[in-house]
Amino acid sequence: MSASAGTGVFVLSLMSIPICYLFNSFIYNNSAEAFLFAGCSTVLILAISARFMLKKKAPEDPLFYVYAVYAFLSVVNLIIGLEQDNIIDGFMTFYLKEADPHINTAHGHMISYWDGCVHYLMYLLMIAAITWGDSYRAIGLYWVGSFLMRATVYILGNAVGKYGTHVGPLFIFHMLYISVSVWACFRIFSQPSTRDMQSTNMQNDQRTGLLGRPLDLLFIIFLIPTLAFCVFRGLVRNSGKICPMPRQWQNHLPTKECLYVKLFVFEVALDCSSKWCQDYTQQYEPYLKDPSAYPKVQMLVSMLYSGPYYIITLYGLLVPGCEWMPDLTLVHSGALAQAQFSHIGASLHTRTPFSYRVPADSQPVFLLVNVLYSLVPQALCYRCCTQPAFFLRPATEKKNE
Repeated sequence: MSASAGTGVFVLSLMSIPICYLFNSFIYNNSAEAFLFAGCSTVLILAISARFMLKKKAPEDPLFYVYAVYAFLSVVNLIIGLEQDNIIDGFMTFYLKEADPHINTAHGHMISYWDGCVHYLMYLLMIAAITWGDSYRAIGLYWVGSFLMRATVYILGNAVGKYGTHVGPLFIFHMLYISVSVWACFRIFSQPSTRDMQSTNMQNDQRTGLLGRPLDLLFIIFLIPTLAFCVFRGLVRNSGKICPMPRQWQNHLPTKECLYVKLFVFEVALDCSSKWCQDYTQQYEPYLKDPSAYPKVQMLVSMLYSGPYYIITLYGLLVPGCEWMPDLTLVHSGALAQAQFSHIGASLHTRTPFSYRVPADSQPVFLLVNVLYSLVPQALCYRCCTQPAFFLRPATEKKNE
């Protein structure tokens, strides 16, 4: 397949910069003629870009078109993040005034930067792989984990945080984006794995004991305190109260008692009364008390999903033949990278109220602990994907099953 399609997506994504600027300017000028000109120009630019993309042969993979649109939106999100931090001006001013309030939180800032940089790079890499006919399953699984973490925290944070009553049309649009992305996740999971190892290599690696695999032993040693830290942060006490769900959401629930039970469970999970929990919150991570509820949801999701993952991973490092290990580590490492980037950045960002930011004298410890907590799963993912022999099973065993 020609590389022109991938080049066209890259050019199309960059066209979001002048398009955002023109639309923002014309909206503030309140000129119908200018707005019509901007709309026609946008349609013309998109048509020319699509013609350039599909000049020789249209890609058959439907995810190509999904990622092309997402790449365009990623650049828009990067523009939003830069304008929120006053690095640029006049591109998304109107949108920032009319958008959902969560976009102006520190968590919203970090989401914009993550989507505009990391997700944008992943979209371009997957588009390039589709263009050249290569497999993009590994990058896709990493994106799946990142997207699922972002979407889960966004939905639950909006439901129980202080912005729970501010649900506008843009939230419906975001739910459409989530629905399409979930479909893309299933498409990626359905792709066949490209791992192929010789049976002799698998047998030699799987016969080696744990002491003969010092790297795996080191990972096991690190995963135990990582699991403890994950559970500890999920139980850290938070004195802030969770805001109720919007009234229109409650009407769709079967009973009010169901809502009360869910909120009770949520508050208990974050209501550890231990002195260690209180001291840690006050000295190192006061951002966990932020009333936006995003950090609370982040820690709760990490405890409920990352905690069992670490236990399963310990089993996979001890027992050979766990073929799900490379895929599972890819999904989890993408989720944790997104979560930690948002959490670390929001804890230090100026949009976070000063009382909820990490104190200056505690920042070295905060950064050291959270960076190590982020890097260990990434290193484990790299080990499982580059040296998967221990986790694979011979083809004869699969045929017998």
